[in-house]
Parts: sequence; structure tokens; C-alpha cells
Amino acid sequence: MKENRLPFQQIEWWVVALVFLSIILSNILSANPFYSNYQDDYMGKYFAKLFIPIILITTFYLVHMKLIPGYFEERVKWKYGSLLFLVAFFSFVLTGAFSVSNDITKDFFMPFYFNTIAIYIGYLIFVYIMGQILAPPRLENYKPYNIVRLSAIYLFVFLFLFQFQGLGSEPIAVLFAIIIPSLILIFFYNFFLIYKNKKAGNVSTANLYLLLLAVSILLIFSLIGISNVNFPPFFFLGLAISVLVVAVLIPISNLFIEKYDIFQSEIRQLTSTVDQSKANLDFLRSQINPHFLFNILNTLYGSALQEKAEKTAESIQKLGDMMRFMLHENHRESIPLQHEKEYLTNYVALQELRLNDHEYIDIHFSRSESPCNGQISPMLLIPFVENAFKHGVSLQKKSWIKINLRCLEGSVHLDVNNSIHRGTAEDPEKKSSGIGLLNVKQRLQLLYPGKHELIIRENDEEYFVHLSIKL
Repeated sequence: MKENRLPFQQIEWWVVALVFLSIILSNILSANPFYSNYQDDYMGKYFAKLFIPIILITTFYLVHMKLIPGYFEERVKWKYGSLLFLVAFFSFVLTGAFSVSNDITKDFFMPFYFNTIAIYIGYLIFVYIMGQILAPPRLENYKPYNIVRLSAIYLFVFLFLFQFQGLGSEPIAVLFAIIIPSLILIFFYNFFLIYKNKKAGNVSTANLYLLLLAVSILLIFSLIGISNVNFPPFFFLGLAISVLVVAVLIPISNLFIEKYDIFQSEIRQLTSTVDQSKANLDFLRSQINPHFLFNILNTLYGSALQEKAEKTAESIQKLGDMMRFMLHENHRESIPLQHEKEYLTNYVALQELRLNDHEYIDIHFSRSESPCNGQISPMLLIPFVENAFKHGVSLQKKSWIKINLRCLEGSVHLDVNNSIHRGTAEDPEKKSSGIGLLNVKQRLQLLYPGKHELIIRENDEEYFVHLSIKL
């Protein structure tokens, strides 16, 4: 209600369609097949009162649901102007033919037809003005605009019914003028004075307001009866309506209010869950960043001890690229998949610089040379590769790490296979806490529920990871 404009085009269509359907049904039910002259004027007026509303609702549908939206989409004035003229012309001729031939109006220029057009145009002008005054950005949300426009729909429909009298709209006008406002008033009375007091534990106060409502209805009908010298019938009518309100309408409205409360509670719970998930995600990211930073610094430290300045310079360059990624993109909700791939490539290159001179270590990184398309949440791929270097490298025993990164249309796939060397402590990476792999599992559940596949298998000699993510 606050954040978005309500779907008024659909609301207007269903309200007007309901009104016309009610008029048509009212005319059908009011027919008297035993009328003596039903073969003559009676039957003509009967069918006229059916077909005129059908013509008008068809015209409204074509104009309101087809021509106006079509014009705003295509902006072709001559096309939609011509179609509007044809629709208005044929509806005028058909309505006039039924009206004049059956003595509903005396001349072809029917007042109710042009009054209906004037009310519709007035409604459109009113909506446009209210949109300029009440809709954002002039106001901070759509609530005032939505309330005013809903009220305007009710008001203009009532004006239409008032001027459409003589064609079967009288019962529907009474419904809109008296019954619907009364039901709305009873609903709000119940919500603010009865339901809320019961919910707060003030049962006696709620029952007092309920008794006051029943007595007020009875009193109103009694006064109407006295003013019309029909006191007993109106008294019993008021008594019947009071019983109906207390025994039927109030329980039904309570049912709707309770459903609404449950719905609101579920929304609050879901909002709280989303906020908690976002907080957890931010916390997980804050844990990941220092973890990667220390791993990379340890790699540079080992490389500086083992290699000459040339390799150290290359390592620093790659570190700079990775640090720029972490500073500028790591905290975003999503980044280009190509940037994640480049970060992963730099990480593996740093590890290769450190480990290239060790004959027992075999590192193989397979990836497509073409750019990867799509968006992905950052730092989802690197923890599995980092885990492979952490547990899959030994400087004294045969070790292997095989990485395969594939970017397809709408998905990314990572396979990591590495040897396992538990218990060795010569590599500084072994001292890290291993929090990255746990974090990435939690982030996958938060960010890609039902849209990722993570398979992890291991035995005494090797460790295998397969990760697929639908972007």
C-alpha cells in the first residue's frame, strides 16, 4: 500500500464490470413474465435494459483496457484516435437505437449516455491531477494516492448509478449509497472498538461496545418507523438487522481481521529472517576478508624467501590486483563473473610462483580463455581452491591439485581435485583456521537456495569438490 501504486486499471475494470453485471442481473430478476402486454412494449424495454448495459460495459472495456494502454505504449495518435472514434460512434448508435425505439429516451441524444462519458472523462482528469499532487516523488510513499484514488472510484461509480436511473440501477444505487458504507462502518467499528479490546483482554469493554452497536441499529430503525408512522414493522426490521450484525457480520469480520493479523505476522517474521540473513551474510564476509589477506601475505612471505626480486615483483603485482578486487568489489551484492575468474586466476598464479620449483607438486588449472558472462556474488569460488592448496600440498611428498573452471550460459561450474596431506605443519597456510570453507557453504544457502549444487567427496588420499551455480 505504501511502497507501490495499486493495480488500478484492473481494480477499475472489475469494479465497473461488477456494477454492470449487478444491473443486468437486477433487470433479469425484475422481469414479470405474467405481464399482460409483455409481447409488446414490455418485452422491448426488457431487452433494451439488458443490451444497453452490455453495450456500455463492452465500450468501457475496449477504451479503458485496450485503447488507452495501447496509446501510452505506442504513442500513435491517428491510429488510436480513429479506433476511439469508431468505438464511441458504434456504441452511441447502438445505445440510441435501443433507447429511442423502446421509449427509454425521447430523442437520440440520450442524456444518460453523454453523462456517462462526462463522468468517465472527469474521473480520468481527477486521477491525473491527484497523480501530480499526491504520488511520489512529491510525497514519500503511495499511501495517500492509493486511498484517494480508491475513494474516487467509489464516488464516480455512485455518480454514474445516480444518473443511470431508469435502466435498472436503482437497487444497485441503494447498495452503493447505504448498504456498502454501512458494512464498512460496522467493520471499522468492530476493528477499533470491539476486536482490539478483546485482543487486549478488555472483554467487558468489547461486549459493551457490541451491545451499544446493536442498540444503536435498533434505535435508528425505530426512529425511521416513528417518522413514517410504521413503528412496529421498522422496529422488528431493526431487531432482525441487529441480530444479523451481532451473530453473523461481526464474527465474519473477526475472521477476516484474524487472517489479516496472521498475514501481517508472517510478513514481519519473513522480514526479520531476511534482515537476520543479511546481517549474517555481512558478518561472514567480514570474516572472509582477513582470512584471505593473511593467506596471500603468507604466500608472498614464502615467495620472498625462496625467489629473487623478479618473482617477488610479479607476486606483488598480482597481490595489487587482488587487493583492488577485495576493496572495490568484495562488498557488493554481485559482481561480473569475469572478475571472480580473474581473482581466482591471480590466486592460483601466486601459488604457482611459490611452488613451481618443487618437483613433487603438480598444479593444473584448466579454464576457458573466453570471458565469462553473468553476475555472481563475490568470493564464492576461491575458498574451495584455497582449501586445496591448504590441505593438498606437501613439500616432501607427491602432491597434486587439479582445477577446472567452466562458464556456461547462465551457470558456472568448478571442479577441484587435490591430494590430502594431513598433519604437516611446515606450510604456514596449515595454521589458518579453515573458516573460509564453512562460510562459503553458509553463503551458498543464503544466496542461492535451490540454485546451486555442492558435492564434496574425500578419502584417505584425495579430496574432490564439485560446485555448480545457476546465476
